[in-house]
Amino acid sequence: MLTKRENLLETLRGGKPDRFVKQYEFLNLIMEAAFAMEGIPLQPGEKPSQDLWGVTWNFPKGQIGGFPMHDFEHKVIKDIAQWEKHLKKPTVPTSEEKWAPAIAHAKSIDRENEFVAAVYAPGIFEMTHHLMGMEDALMAYYEEPEAMHQLLDVITTFELENAEIIVDKLMPDALFHHDDWGSQISSFMSPEMFNEFLVPRYKKIYEFYKSSGVEIIVHHSDSYGANLVPYMIDMGIDIWQGTMKTNNIPELIHNYGSKISFMGGLHSGELDFPNWTPTIIANEVEKACKSNGKEHYIPCITHGGPMSHFPGVYEEIDKQIDRMSREMF
Repeated sequence: MLTKRENLLETLRGGKPDRFVKQYEFLNLIMEAAFAMEGIPLQPGEKPSQDLWGVTWNFPKGQIGGFPMHDFEHKVIKDIAQWEKHLKKPTVPTSEEKWAPAIAHAKSIDRENEFVAAVYAPGIFEMTHHLMGMEDALMAYYEEPEAMHQLLDVITTFELENAEIIVDKLMPDALFHHDDWGSQISSFMSPEMFNEFLVPRYKKIYEFYKSSGVEIIVHHSDSYGANLVPYMIDMGIDIWQGTMKTNNIPELIHNYGSKISFMGGLHSGELDFPNWTPTIIANEVEKACKSNGKEHYIPCITHGGPMSHFPGVYEEIDKQIDRMSREMF
């Protein structure tokens, strides 16, 4: 029986995996070093709080996720033409005390079985709309491209500073990176604009990790993004996590499977809800596995992490993937 790591690599390479890769099983996420997420509430009902960039977050009771507050008072950047007056680039934490839990976690991982995965969120596109709101950000890409390039350079510089410390202290061999690039049916940007603003910066970030010993880049975007896949390949992404069914996954595997693999196909909104049942999950997992096949595909909830909002959903998906492995391998 192949290890989790070996089975993942056989799946990516179109080799001979002996079972389906089961969601996030191959990634051991070092969440203790996800310092860019500090101040972002992860549980409902917490008081509003600020992240490292000064973005104010709120996660009301009864909701399944938090989001920045973008009324005029709380926007960090109120005028993109004067972004430098509003924004101060944060400093990456470096103290031994701060890093000790992450270092201990990384040292405890069996690297022959799992990947030691650094985690980074929010991504550079998300940071632009976190700082000023989605409407203002998308308009600014059109109306103030020079200012947006400058802002993106600052965001990228911070991430590269963070990456240097992560590589030095953790020696990761995988990266799990968030940045949502679309809705369920469309990318937020045209491919041309995506290529202008995001691709060069992600190439810089991902090339740094690859040159520093990271073997696998897993990028989360639970959205439509079929029109962006050639650019994902150019960036250096190995696995697109969060691939929704609206992307026509079998076609993507046929066209691009030799260069990138797809992790998703199990829509969180259809499976992770209060009245879920094992039958619903069993049917969706079976459809996904049979439609997408054994090569270059990882059945996984589209959610950006190894969890579900409602108890039992993630574990039931694992159980049904095991069932399909027994049937199909």
